[in-house]
Amino acid sequence: MSVFTNPALERLIERAEALISRIEQVLPLPLQEPKNWNESIAWRYRRRSTGQALLEPVRHVAPLGLNELVEIEPQKEKIQRNTEQFVNGKPANNVLLTGARGTGKSSLIKACLNAYAPRGLRLIEVDKSDLVDLPDIVEVVSARPEKFIIFCDDLSFEDGESSYKALKSILDGSVAASTANVLIYATSNRRHLLPEFMKENESYTHTADGEVHPGEAIEEKVSLSERFGLWVSFYPFSQAEYLAIVGQWLRSQGLSESAIEASHPEALVWALERGSRSGRVAYQFSRDFVGRQAA
Repeated sequence: MSVFTNPALERLIERAEALISRIEQVLPLPLQEPKNWNESIAWRYRRRSTGQALLEPVRHVAPLGLNELVEIEPQKEKIQRNTEQFVNGKPANNVLLTGARGTGKSSLIKACLNAYAPRGLRLIEVDKSDLVDLPDIVEVVSARPEKFIIFCDDLSFEDGESSYKALKSILDGSVAASTANVLIYATSNRRHLLPEFMKENESYTHTADGEVHPGEAIEEKVSLSERFGLWVSFYPFSQAEYLAIVGQWLRSQGLSESAIEASHPEALVWALERGSRSGRVAYQFSRDFVGRQAA
């Protein structure tokens, strides 16, 4: 039996296969689970320009300890208690940490990770722009025995951003049930995560019995932050608190108490030049001061 070939048909098939191959290269690929979860205790979610999504291990996690963070004891107690419940398999809340810049919001989450990593806590850092992919991340880790904190640092939105509504749905509005081994910890300088404008106050209404009701614009801004079960607020430090933080950082680098006391005038000038008495400024001063002492 002879087999007849059609050269035109063969060329068409070859071109179709080449076209399909090129299309597959630009299509977004599903998130793949890391081959070795023991590479790190912290991961970053990244989507490449090729469309490939992956979890990258963080090779060098900041070695912060809870005892190194001072003058934020009430906030530390709340975060530590919630994280302890989570690691123990008990009910725990998604957390929104808000307040003044440089007061230890992100550092506290990193310190909790280091404290509870031996008991199975892991962290996945996700940029705001990638929050729309959060369901895919949750799907990948949902069957893992570890507990995962999805960490969104310096979170804030502008009006109309798609990731804003995606986060709302993930927190409390999705048909899918929440996953027992995943929580969201987010930090922000804005309590309501969206810009607030004076003109929106005009939308408040008053009823006959004197009650005040916010307008729709205000309700929309509040609705996202309300979906976080635990709010933890951070406040600017006083001069005494700032100097205590400076002392803690200098002490951790081996300076004597007399040297720490002698550093106070310079530490105050450093804060004055920065226009802030924050924990971040205290840390930056300590590095400069210790570096100059060693020179």
